[in-house]
Amino acid sequence: MAFEPGQRGSLVSQINVTPLVDVMLVLLIIFMVTAPILQQGVQVSLPKVRAAALPGKEEQFIVSITRDSQIYLNDTRISQAALAVKLAAIGRERPDREVFVRADDQVPYGVVIRTMAAIKRAGIENVGMVTEMPAPVANGGESQRASASP
Repeated sequence: MAFEPGQRGSLVSQINVTPLVDVMLVLLIIFMVTAPILQQGVQVSLPKVRAAALPGKEEQFIVSITRDSQIYLNDTRISQAALAVKLAAIGRERPDREVFVRADDQVPYGVVIRTMAAIKRAGIENVGMVTEMPAPVANGGESQRASASP
């Protein structure tokens, strides 16, 4: 216990918060380091497109297609037939449900379209595509690209 000079026998009623702050800073650093690791999913190289982000409402269903054309529903690997069955059950329960497609930019176009068609056949009408924002380009490169297009 801390005693102030001149007050013999009385206790100081102040709390020392330094250890509490130290623990909180350590926890903050731990969470900052581990949060991006926990949000990793199926590794795909997304196409780079300029578009506005869509607001998220509730649990999202994300269909990922990897470079070697493997299909995942959220983080679970699934065949295209099983995907259609699972999404049909979801579509019957909630037809307004949204499904987002994350396809690697090296996946053949036909694989992506067949997957999107299976989602539509399952009764899901709201299908979105997930992309990444492209790296910023200097103004000179942007104007050359714009002038080259007809």
